[in-house]
Amino acid sequence: MFKKYKKELSFNNQFWLFLLIFLLLWINSVQAQESTSLNIITKKLSKIHTKLGTPKSGEWLSIHDESGQTFIEYKRCRPRLPTAQRKIIYIQPLGHFTSSQKKIIKATAEFMGYYFNLPVIIKKALPLSIIPKKARRQHPSWGMKQILTTYVLHNVLYPKLPDDAAVYIALTASDLWPGKDWNFVFGQASLKKRVGVFSLYRNGNPGKSEADFLLCLQRTLKTCTHETGHMFSMKHCTAYECNLCGSNSREESDKRPLWMCPECLAKVCWATKASPIKRFKKLISFCEANGLGKEVEFYNNSIKIISHGNIEKNKN
Repeated sequence: MFKKYKKELSFNNQFWLFLLIFLLLWINSVQAQESTSLNIITKKLSKIHTKLGTPKSGEWLSIHDESGQTFIEYKRCRPRLPTAQRKIIYIQPLGHFTSSQKKIIKATAEFMGYYFNLPVIIKKALPLSIIPKKARRQHPSWGMKQILTTYVLHNVLYPKLPDDAAVYIALTASDLWPGKDWNFVFGQASLKKRVGVFSLYRNGNPGKSEADFLLCLQRTLKTCTHETGHMFSMKHCTAYECNLCGSNSREESDKRPLWMCPECLAKVCWATKASPIKRFKKLISFCEANGLGKEVEFYNNSIKIISHGNIEKNKN
């Protein structure tokens, strides 16, 4: 009887082992098919994206020697990704905001959800008083008050990182600086700790006019999506005019698009399991509702390229 039981146990072990091997092979096959599909889409979309030219003096790539990152290189680097457990983007307001700035934060949260195919939750605001004197300064030449990004990242956000957070982002109306030898930054993120902090300070006054609101919204969307890309291990883009390009000034940042290049799009779709066309449709809906006409046109053209391989000309 014992021998019979031993044989049955051995058979059961073999069955589960074979089942596990089958599942692993099936998962690898599905992932390979997804990557192949994204590679095809990348090639199609390259038709409507502009290659990055030679940087001008003072621009990011004229100062920083960066090699960029292809979709293939991204997959090989073991990137920090959303998981079944960590799948929520948390936005943490920090300090006081005007009513117009609060609208910017709400719209940004909605856009982030479509951009990264993840749910977004805005947490209750934290007071700026939690930032100690040692993590504040008055800019030595320009005079504005600033808070230290590294303190926010490591002392405010990381200890409070929710267990289900894909990323935990602080948004503040205060100006930021990252430490010695820096004047300011629009935002800063950790590539490993899932935390980031971004500022509205240099994005304009959204309460001044409709045009100023739209400009502030565009700038905030660019910064938040750019830095969140970093939190998912995406490096600066050096191949195309892309949201993931580095910027050394307000002027340089403003001329970068809100959309991602084909390589970076493939990364974010692979990382968040997003369908490119479904993602574009959601972004189009948001952009139409918020007056982002250039983005609507570009995302529509992207869908046409993926679906048909060319852009249909408008008939008069």
